[in-house]
Amino acid sequence: MTANNERAAAIRWIQDQMADYGLTIEDLNAAGCFDQPPPPPPPAVCYRNAQGMSWDGQGEMPDWLRRAVNAGQSMEFFRLG
Repeated sequence: MTANNERAAAIRWIQDQMADYGLTIEDLNAAGCFDQPPPPPPPAVCYRNAQGMSWDGQGEMPDWLRRAVNAGQSMEFFRLG
């Protein structure tokens, strides 16, 4: 099934559900179905250096922290909290 066919099938299913339950676009709008979701919270900072550079511990380790660790500094030295 192509993306267009899948989309058309989904639209038909939604229209059928709306008809079965007697729903209108106004009902869905009043229920908040079309509201924008809230933005995700910013990631918590786990590590920070004296210059204010930070890392949340996710993804690849940043250069500033990698250089410090390679120079013999413990990662725990930069951990917050």
